[in-house]
Amino acid sequence: MIGPIRRLFHRSRPAALGLRRRILLIITLGSIALSMFLAITTYGLARSNLVQERDETAISRSLRNAQGVRRDLGTTLPTDPAPALTALDTIGVQRFLIEYRGEFYGGGGTFSQNDIPPELFDRVIGEGGSARQLVRIGDELNIVVGWSVPPVGSYFEFFSLDDVEASLSSFRLSLILAALISTGLGVLLGIFAARRAVRPLGTAAQAASAIAGGRLDTRLETTDDPDLSVLTESFNDMAEALEKRVERDARFASDVSHELRSPLMTLSASVEVMEARRDDIPERAQAALDLLSSDVVRFQGLVEDLLEISRFDAGAIRLHMEELLAAEFVRQAVAVSSLPSTPIHVSERAELALIRGDKRRLARVIANLIDNARAYGGGEPEISMSIPNEPDERMSHLMIAVEDRGAGVAEEERSLIFERFARGGGAGRRTGSEGAGLGLSLVDEHVRMHGGRVWVEDRLDGESGARFVIELLATELTD
Repeated sequence: MIGPIRRLFHRSRPAALGLRRRILLIITLGSIALSMFLAITTYGLARSNLVQERDETAISRSLRNAQGVRRDLGTTLPTDPAPALTALDTIGVQRFLIEYRGEFYGGGGTFSQNDIPPELFDRVIGEGGSARQLVRIGDELNIVVGWSVPPVGSYFEFFSLDDVEASLSSFRLSLILAALISTGLGVLLGIFAARRAVRPLGTAAQAASAIAGGRLDTRLETTDDPDLSVLTESFNDMAEALEKRVERDARFASDVSHELRSPLMTLSASVEVMEARRDDIPERAQAALDLLSSDVVRFQGLVEDLLEISRFDAGAIRLHMEELLAAEFVRQAVAVSSLPSTPIHVSERAELALIRGDKRRLARVIANLIDNARAYGGGEPEISMSIPNEPDERMSHLMIAVEDRGAGVAEEERSLIFERFARGGGAGRRTGSEGAGLGLSLVDEHVRMHGGRVWVEDRLDGESGARFVIELLATELTD
């Protein structure tokens, strides 16, 4: 029960991000966080400074006006605060309230007693002190400053913060735009940094791919970067060790193959002599001679395959390219194979296909696939040739398929069977006692040297069996 739940959990997890995307994501998130922090901090400081400046201005102006009210009312004690109101109107003060003998008087009737916060009211009028408070009156934010003006009463002045809020709104919009711009620049910087950071890994990946493709002399360029130099030196040491190991193994295979050819030729000649006198030996000896003869043939094929493989590893393969009429060439290759009567089905357009290739090596490819199908395919194979392009498209590729009626190849083993000395599972069944597991490997090597590819799939008609497909570059024969 736990196993299926664990597998379901693993499937439901999102795919891991690549290194470049992780670097870009980290830098982008860092840019966003830094932009927000700077914007919020700058806005807070600006707001604090503007409000503080307005607050200080309000206190000083209201104090000066309160002193003028006291001067105008404190000596004569008139029946109403008309002299103070006139004096304030003369100097342009309109947003005020004067509490005079329990009554409130204001400039232009804009404000009333109800606009004074209770805490401020009690502090100024009740306790006879001074105080200030931020108050929103309607939609307008104000600083209300109150002063006790003994013995006549109190003075309150209202200072609007609308202009401060407008300035802060414009400043806030500017900060948002600046944050977006800085975030965009951070993203661009992240893209650049991610590319720069991943570039050495991309170079190493290309070098590793080149080594996997057979260019064992590939090395990374040395660098002065102390962090990358460790990777470069380790990679180059590994590549050098691998090159020496492959060269040593290839040289060993080549030397062994050459050393085996002489005794093998002697053994083959001896078998031929014994075959010539087959009627003179007993029946049991004839059976042994048949076994010996088949093993010598198999041994010869193995030695030839090892020599060919060693030439591949040593880079000594040279193709003798020539233009071939594909259909005619395949018919000739089949005629000299182990099954010369193999049926060949050629589409009308494939009859006009031209390929460039080494005739001997491509014939070896066809022969190996026929031998493979004969040995493991459960009967005679069939060959079909077709063009994958649409009829109205220019011809670019030719497909040669060899089908058998065996057990087929399991999907997970379809790349394994093209490896050298492939053993195990379906690959083992298709490279059994009659072969050493080199035939299909040579097919893959030869096809790739011609710029093509080879793969195995199920038969298209749904019947049991394998379908080996060769895809080669082709052009159309013109009159």
